[in-house]
Amino acid sequence: MQKFRKKGGDYLVMALAAVISSVGVYFFKFPNHFTTGGVSGLAIVTRAFLPGMSQTLLTNIFNIGLMLLGMLTMGKAFALRAGVYSLMFSGMIALLELLFPLSAPLTNQPFMELILAVLLPSISTALLFNIGSSGGGTDVIAMMLKKYAGVYNTGTALLLADLAIGLASFFVFDVQTGIFSVFGLAMRSVLTDIALTSLNQRKYFHIITADPGPIQTFITDTLGRSATLFEGVGAYTGDDRTLILTVVSPRQAVELRNHVKSLSPKNFLLITNTSEIIGRGFRSPV
Repeated sequence: MQKFRKKGGDYLVMALAAVISSVGVYFFKFPNHFTTGGVSGLAIVTRAFLPGMSQTLLTNIFNIGLMLLGMLTMGKAFALRAGVYSLMFSGMIALLELLFPLSAPLTNQPFMELILAVLLPSISTALLFNIGSSGGGTDVIAMMLKKYAGVYNTGTALLLADLAIGLASFFVFDVQTGIFSVFGLAMRSVLTDIALTSLNQRKYFHIITADPGPIQTFITDTLGRSATLFEGVGAYTGDDRTLILTVVSPRQAVELRNHVKSLSPKNFLLITNTSEIIGRGFRSPV
């Protein structure tokens, strides 16, 4: 039952990601010809040579091809998720095209539209990577670079996968569009990493105390987390001390910090931000 609940939650996240990305792509990316990577960027460039084909159709064709590539290199489970998301995304694009036909950009502020054209898909990509999925398209290439080429940073992998598409806009459209596209591509790399880190943000506690009992009980019973305890000796006083290590959410961190300080002003806390957590109770980022 828990497995089915997790899958259902993942598909809800995928649907949310599809809505967020499609809004950014359709309203801000397509009208301005921003080729900030992705299959949609490739469709924008290709449509300049095939004006009779819609960007939605081209996006679907490229997605299917890369999804098959992902199936061969990343496994069927990965390709299935990417395929489901691709259908959601393509359906949302088609629906927006039907309900809100556009013949020109929404505003005369291309830089503001560039920000939204990059920010919304970046959030979507981070949501998908966070559940071990992908939006298909060039995300598949990015995941392959991470798996086979040792490219650890997600944003760097995306940048390498999409760079050629961004550079093509200089030749297909004009210099201004090319500059916006390349800048947006670099910005997407940074925003994806920021969003992914924020989604996985946790607080790592080092607590040094002479009375670990109440703190241990609060962590396990009130916060529902676990902890590891080490016995030690204060270097200056020579007194016995206990070092408690635990990882909690940002909200729980406030509760734990206040509780530890309320027990004794002599308790020592070292709190560190972390987003790379592998183990039971936490989901490690892809």
